[in-house]
Amino acid sequence: MRILILAILTIAAAMSPARAQTYDPNYPVCLQVYQGWNDYYFECGYTSLAQCNMSASGRAAQCIINPYYAGPKKRDRRRPRGN
Repeated sequence: MRILILAILTIAAAMSPARAQTYDPNYPVCLQVYQGWNDYYFECGYTSLAQCNMSASGRAAQCIINPYYAGPKKRDRRRPRGN
């Protein structure tokens, strides 16, 4: 009986959808919003801490630096040939 219950619980856990949390590498600041004791999500769409802090004001949230921010795109500064 225990094996049957364990098998049912394992199948139910495997079939439940899992939310994948991703950081957007295009923005340097993320807003971490708390919904419960261990339930939170990230909104990575802010270009500065000041902009993020305005969105976090009055909410159970905090601003963090995006650990996956790729930085600004580098420009190629090569001179044309022949000069």
